[in-house]
Amino acid sequence: MVGLFKQKTPVNILVLFVAGILIKLPMFIHPVSLGVNEADTFIYRQFLRFLEERTSPGFLAGLAYFLLFIQAMLLNRFFNDYRMIAKSNYLPAMSYLLISSLLPEWNRFSAPLLLNTFTLVMFYALFRMYNQQRIRGLVFNIGLSLGLASFAYAPSLFLIIWVLPGLLVMKPVKINEWIICILGLLTPYYLYASYLFIEGDWGWDKVLPAFSFHLPGLKQSFWLAGATFLLIIPFLAGGYFVQVNLRRMLIQVRKNWSLILIYMLVSMVIPFFTRNADFTSWITIVIPFSAFHACAYYYPEKRWFPLILFWATVAYVLVFQYYEKGWIT
Repeated sequence: MVGLFKQKTPVNILVLFVAGILIKLPMFIHPVSLGVNEADTFIYRQFLRFLEERTSPGFLAGLAYFLLFIQAMLLNRFFNDYRMIAKSNYLPAMSYLLISSLLPEWNRFSAPLLLNTFTLVMFYALFRMYNQQRIRGLVFNIGLSLGLASFAYAPSLFLIIWVLPGLLVMKPVKINEWIICILGLLTPYYLYASYLFIEGDWGWDKVLPAFSFHLPGLKQSFWLAGATFLLIIPFLAGGYFVQVNLRRMLIQVRKNWSLILIYMLVSMVIPFFTRNADFTSWITIVIPFSAFHACAYYYPEKRWFPLILFWATVAYVLVFQYYEKGWIT
């Protein structure tokens, strides 16, 4: 399978789609009702209520998989278009679908799952900045994407500490361009506040995002240790291969990897501002980990190493799903 996804052939899109459904089959067989947490905004709660009243859990499971697959393909396109790896392939998309299968919470429709979509849009705009002379439109769109993401998931506002340094990494920017980014961030809030004021339904609690710091209250288990191991080992291997090949990369590619690394550090902070007892909010780390996992599958000269990583991850997911029934709640 690893050798298959190393090739850039259109049929791999269909193979990925089918393979993703097969490895995530319990999310369709045993769909669960959606939940909310305190970091979910008022607008997202209303949207969620609208979906639950008019659709079934099975439809929401399909919608979640659709988002996961689209996100995987977007990440894969960035890698191929910007030569993040020496040759074009489908390993980033494979890694994304595989990593997101490690925990059942990462396969449910949620606000953090929506955040990943907006994050990939911001990645696309940041990557494009390097070769652009006029970047004000891109900078505004980055801020706008972040503002829309925070409408669903309040802690996503912390990505501003990734976006602003990210602008400097990709291209020297002026203070006024930072201001444009912040204006883009504030635009959705301004429009929504104006709408509420006109309708006579004004309230700060409906406009301002609310979140607070919490230490995760997660239960330790053998399965959590296994998922962590399968996340960390390929990540370390991928990081090693990126470092080894860094001198061969173009300057833009080096900047792109720096951007991914900064995002990884920020994405590991976001879950601390959500009070929940599961791993839903930790799906934000899937994007950067998938990037490094793809390198762990691509660069090793000895074929047995990526094969062991791949089949060990598949075996863990299948055993957790069917033997331990970890996806059935």
